[in-house]
Amino acid sequence: MSLRSLFVLALIVFFALFLQLRALQLPQEPQSLSFDLFEVNNASPSPSPNSTTSNASLVPALFVIGDSTVDCGTNNYLGTFARANFLPYGRDFDTHKPTGRFCNGRIPVDFLALRLGLPFVPAFLGESGTVEDMIHGVNYASAGAGIIFSSGSELGQHISLMQQIQQATDTFQQFILNLGEKAANAMISQSVFYFSIGSNDYIHYYLPNVSEVQSHYLPWSFSQFLVSTIKQELKNLYNANVRKVVVMGLAPIGCAPHYLYEYNSKNGDCAQEINDMIMEFNFAMRYMVKQLNQDLVDANITFCDAFQGSMDILANHERYGFEVITDACCGSGQYRAQMICISPEMACNNASKHVWWDQFHPTDAVNAILADNVWSGLHTNMCYPMNLEEIVVPNIKSTD
Repeated sequence: MSLRSLFVLALIVFFALFLQLRALQLPQEPQSLSFDLFEVNNASPSPSPNSTTSNASLVPALFVIGDSTVDCGTNNYLGTFARANFLPYGRDFDTHKPTGRFCNGRIPVDFLALRLGLPFVPAFLGESGTVEDMIHGVNYASAGAGIIFSSGSELGQHISLMQQIQQATDTFQQFILNLGEKAANAMISQSVFYFSIGSNDYIHYYLPNVSEVQSHYLPWSFSQFLVSTIKQELKNLYNANVRKVVVMGLAPIGCAPHYLYEYNSKNGDCAQEINDMIMEFNFAMRYMVKQLNQDLVDANITFCDAFQGSMDILANHERYGFEVITDACCGSGQYRAQMICISPEMACNNASKHVWWDQFHPTDAVNAILADNVWSGLHTNMCYPMNLEEIVVPNIKSTD
């Protein structure tokens, strides 16, 4: 049986288990839960999760566009295998309940929301669509989504990049109708937009050679195509008064347990040919962001190199407190990547000692470090030309 067949079989098992657990499942995302219950346990100082858009808030709202790296529950409402609304996902989250986050705890935008003095941003599909629900921000991210519309479609339904941009546009129209055009445009221009998407275009499209894409695009040409699409969407958002944007680069997916297993890594060495593609994509993204900042008046767009930040963690894992950098915390088989994470019994006891939570996603301990770097370059500088703190607090200047 091929690896792809094994993966499909694993997905079928996952879906069957999901149906069995669905009736017993606890509430998904504590959207209506008072934020008094959220307890900050970040090692470095951060605002209280009780903060809203009061004097303590640095921006009016946080809007998130992306894939499973930042999905906080969108796919709970879709017909897809790409779900994380069951334990052990969420076991180390603030509520210790599964929410749809592909992690044992918080995702990067959770940490950044607190830094900004905002509550955790709710999933767009989980809200009623009222301005009151969306006033502090919205998370449109959908697991399996890619820059290309069809990327990840074999997993089932997802909200693609283009569809997420449309949802954001619809949200802006709601603001205009309810707040008035001047107030809505001011709010949008002062808010932060966070982009984290593109991995699925490699994982589910280019690397499996869907539609023989590799015969039409060399890796560099494919990266250029993806980046040009992102560039146009950023321009579209700029035309809708978006000014403050964090664009995340891709992480080293060639080091993910899935590819260590699939490429039969003997000693945990990363799949270099995959990481080379990711580095090319990130290089093109960084250059594109530099161009946009030059071309668009008042634009504050920063590119944060998740590859650079992640490789720093892998290279210096002992300094960060990680003991396992190859095996996932949750899964089974070689590198715990032969079978996907589908039950609490498959998870390790202490996820904070692992870099990887499952086949593709990091633990919340890694997310916290990367979020610190996006915010201020606390551990390593990975954002260009500035970090998020410098964008939202202009008088703050990096000392590095």
